[in-house]
Amino acid sequence: MDASGRFDSPIATEIKPFEQFYPAEDYHQDYHKKNPLRYKFYRHNSGRDEFLEKTWGDDLSKTSYEKPSDEVLRRQLTELQYDVTQDEGTEKPFKNEYWDNKREGIYVDIVTGEPLFSSLDKYDSGTGWPSFSKPLNEDHIVVRKDFKLFSPRIEVRSKYGDSHLGHVFPDGPPSTGLRYCLNSASLRFIPKEKLAEAGYEEFVSLFEK
Repeated sequence: MDASGRFDSPIATEIKPFEQFYPAEDYHQDYHKKNPLRYKFYRHNSGRDEFLEKTWGDDLSKTSYEKPSDEVLRRQLTELQYDVTQDEGTEKPFKNEYWDNKREGIYVDIVTGEPLFSSLDKYDSGTGWPSFSKPLNEDHIVVRKDFKLFSPRIEVRSKYGDSHLGHVFPDGPPSTGLRYCLNSASLRFIPKEKLAEAGYEEFVSLFEK
């Protein structure tokens, strides 16, 4: 380095031959699958998504799952669907469309149509609302803390529609330990025999035996 603080020669990084590999602990492997809720909180707080949005802008957000205007939503949705998805309302247990639905297929956002959950992960939680052990597509799910009650809960929303879907609780079945408790009013069910016709061909293979 000379008197001005500049380097006289380029800085080089030494490259050495590989000698030993140190594997990460087992709990770090596929962390986003084993601990999806914690991973989502980590990813949200890391600023990664904010950086991607800032860097790529409109190119990143280009998708076929676009949220209609409020005017259109008020025409397309029922009063209950609008209240639940847009105003974070809650429908009555045991008196909603899908709580006891046992047909095979997928559940999509009533607002945008983005695929969210599958009947393969649906189970009877005894709560009177449709419950799932995990999302069909984790990239379409957003979680955040909800402080509306005395104790905080984890709210579940769709990514592109920003629809309020319900909440997720840590009392689900052993496979994930999670219970995604949703409102039927936030969802539209696509039976397996209608998947290709409705534009969801990529999920047909899930139900082939």
